[in-house]
Formats: sequence, C-alpha cells, structure tokens
Amino acid sequence: MPGRSHSFFVQFLIVLIPLLAGCRSSPTDRPPGYLVVGIESYPLHLDPRYATDANSVRVGNLIYNSLLRADERSQLRRELAEDWRMLDDRTYLFDIRKGIKFHNGKPLTAADVKFTYESILDPNNHSPKRGLLKPLHSVEQTGTFQLRFRLTVPHAPFVEQFTVGIVPVDSASAATSTQPPHGSGPFMLQAVESGEKVTLKVNSDYWEGKSSLPGLVFKNVPDAIVRVLEFKKGGIDFMQNDLEPDVLPWLRRSTDAAIDAYQGTTFQYIGINLTHPILKHAKVRQALAHAIDRDRMIRHLLKDTATAANSLLSPLNWAYAASAQRWSYDPARAKQLLDEAGFPDPDGDGPLPRFRLSFKTTNIDLRRRIAEALKEQLQQVGIELEIRSYEWGTFFSDVKKGNFHLYSLAWVGVMDPDIFFQIFHSDSAPPNGDNRGRYSNPQIDRLLEQGRMTTDLATRKLIYRRVQEILAEDLPYVPLWWWKNLIVKKPSIQNFTPYPDGDLISLKEASFR
Repeated sequence: MPGRSHSFFVQFLIVLIPLLAGCRSSPTDRPPGYLVVGIESYPLHLDPRYATDANSVRVGNLIYNSLLRADERSQLRRELAEDWRMLDDRTYLFDIRKGIKFHNGKPLTAADVKFTYESILDPNNHSPKRGLLKPLHSVEQTGTFQLRFRLTVPHAPFVEQFTVGIVPVDSASAATSTQPPHGSGPFMLQAVESGEKVTLKVNSDYWEGKSSLPGLVFKNVPDAIVRVLEFKKGGIDFMQNDLEPDVLPWLRRSTDAAIDAYQGTTFQYIGINLTHPILKHAKVRQALAHAIDRDRMIRHLLKDTATAANSLLSPLNWAYAASAQRWSYDPARAKQLLDEAGFPDPDGDGPLPRFRLSFKTTNIDLRRRIAEALKEQLQQVGIELEIRSYEWGTFFSDVKKGNFHLYSLAWVGVMDPDIFFQIFHSDSAPPNGDNRGRYSNPQIDRLLEQGRMTTDLATRKLIYRRVQEILAEDLPYVPLWWWKNLIVKKPSIQNFTPYPDGDLISLKEASFR
C-alpha cells in the first residue's frame, strides 16, 4: 500500500503541530465571533440555479431558502411553503409564507418562485438543473402568495426539485453576472475572495429567528494536513469530511478537538468513459471491480472512515438494494475476465501491461494517494494507470466534458433514487444531465422511466432494486465506498446537528459556549 513516506511525514507533523499551535492566526483573519469552517474545495457557483458541487450547495443552503428542505432524517419539510398539496398526480399547489424578505429588503412572493423555476428552464441561461425540470409543464401564479406547478406527466420524484433555492425576480444569470443573487436565508453574502474564502454575515431579520453567530467564514484549504494545522493554530473552528485519516487518532486524543463520526450517504466511485475502445467492454469493467481491494484500502488508507459500497444508494435510503452484486477482491478472476475480453497478458508475469489508461483526480493529497493505491492494485492484473491530478475547477470541467478515461468522484445528498435517471439514462448525457460516461442500456431506460411514472412506493422500490442489480453487473460506475461523516470541531461549539448528506444548514443553530 503506497503512503509509507506520507505516514512518516504525518507523524512528523503530529510532533510539529504542538509547536505551531502557539502561532495563533491573526485576529484580522476573521471578524469577531465568526465561526470559521475549513473546506477542501472552493464553491464554484453560489447561485442555486447553477450550484452542483457539494460546497456550493452547502454554502448556498445557508443563503437561500427553498419551498421544501430535507431535515436531519432526510425527510422533506416545509420551508418557504406554509402549505402544499397534490391536486392530482401531476399538479402541486403551494401557499407561500407571508412576511419573508430577501436580504435587500424586498418581500418574497410567489412571483419570485415562478421566476426562479422559469429561469432554470430558460435555455439561454444554461442552468445545469434544466434537465431535472424537464417534466415541468408550467408554473402559474394564482395569487400573491400562491402558485401551481403542472407537470406534463406523473413524476413521483419531482418533489425533490422543490428544494431549489429561490432568487428574486429579474436576477441576472451566471452568463451575465458573477455576483450571486440575493437570498432570504439565515445568512447573507458579505465578501468573496475568489478561490480563498466566502464570508457570510447573519441575517438579523431572518423569519425563523436570528442565528446566535454573527457570521460564518468558509475558508478553502485544499490540503487536509494544512487544514489540520490551521485548526490547531486557531484559524479554523470546524471541519467536515475530507480529513487526513492518519491524523484522526491523534486528534481524538487532543483536548482542543471534539470528533463525531456517523453513517453517511456520500458515495465514492470510479467513473468510466464507456466510449473508450477498451472500457466499452463489460468484462473489462468487471475486471476493474475485481482488481480493487476495497477492504484493505478502507482499513489501511482511510483508517475505517468508510464502508465498502455496492450501490450509489446507501443502506440509509429507502430504495437501497442489498441484492445488488458486491465485487469481491479477486485478482485471478480479474485476469481471467481480461483474457476473455480479448486483452491477454503480453508477457506472462513480465513488466509489459495489457493496456494503459489515464486516471484523473484532484490534487488533494488523500485523493492522489487513493489514486496511487488503485494504480498499484490494477498493475497486479496488467492494467497500467497514468495518474493525472488537477486543481478542482480544471478536474471537474474535464469530467463534465467527458474528457477522461477513468476518474473518481463522490455523489452527496442523494435522496430520491430518481438520481439514477440523471446519471444513467441515455437521454441524460451532458448538457442534459450527468451521464458523463455515455452509458446506454434500453432496459435501464425503460425501468427509470417507469420509476418516475408511478407514485406507489412499494412498486418504485421493486423497480429500483432491479435498476441497482443491472448496474452492478454492467458497471458504468465501479462502486468504491460510502464515506462516514466525520466532524472535527472546537469543543466550545454547541447545537450543531449532523445531516446524513453532509448539509451544514444546522450551523444556523450553532453557537460558541
């Protein structure tokens, strides 16, 4: 397993950190009383119409309100909606709370909700969420604080689209403005230092009550070790996930750190370009799955901060299928599958590979070490990986464009299994969705369409069980693991409630003792 030199470096830092801890961060690094959150990547789009990366969504949820919001049990509850109901299997009626204002003082009404959804649907605005609203036929304002959503067909998972953040009428699109629109949430945008930090200040007039915190700073520190150093120096108060596993045992013994671990839903996977002449063969993808020793990586590299996965959906999801195949570590079977696929070993146990592929990842240290571990394991079955690491924006841009052979990413915040449509339906290739590997299977297409049409939960569960079983055989993704959610915070922070998807909305309830 790669990483011995890294582990030595980590042990060196553990010795060094107490010495550095005395070098406190300058008080000018944060406004008085603000809570500083260390994050691993900079939010790419705070505008909720464009936010797709995890940190954009998490920061945005503190700035913007939506009609409905998932709670700590992943159940949808009313937020801007005072009441809502289905009039029939394709019509929803919403009554909006009165007295809510945007951060610029403008009252929030049904007109703003209508504008938000219609601006996402406008092809000139190039919103990546446009495909998710495809079933929406119209949004009709039936009163100052009431509106009706009509769908073209029954579409059970559409309720999840009522979690989109609402922006004011006539908010500019990202194509014409870099300034995010005003929100109505518990915090408002105070300052942006591109690539470095996002500062939010409390919304004193928030309709649910003012937060105890005067503000939040989201500080971008891509390197996990440097993030821990910042935490020990007092420059960061709170970190969630993407932590350096080797320092966790030491942090648990630290008196100035409180650590919480809980089951999460974040799904780590290997994405595959199915148009590639080698990777288009299912047996090659199955060989990849058999060549990876997930348990060893989780135990030694991740320090048990994850559990091996067999599906995008975690066991916390109502539609999770335990019956979906789990690919055991079996390098002998992987070699056999590669032989059967027409890629024999050219020199037996010699140094020549069967073929070469590139593997793209971010330049975050842990991500690179995961890539190195995968490279070492795949090399044992004759597959040579060339690792290419990039800063987050460049990496994600390549993935969205389909410019890759293999890559690794994670899905966060999965609620409804209809996400399979967004990722694997043949109509969901970019820019219409996130089928970045260009997977196409008519049987999957039919099942995913059926899953959308029925509102009966038991029937949907059967449909998505079959979807997961087929995907586990076809392997357009190679499942790796579900991350546990890990929070490291100053012991003085109280009243933070963890969410399975990693949402940080409960920071509005947090405070310093």
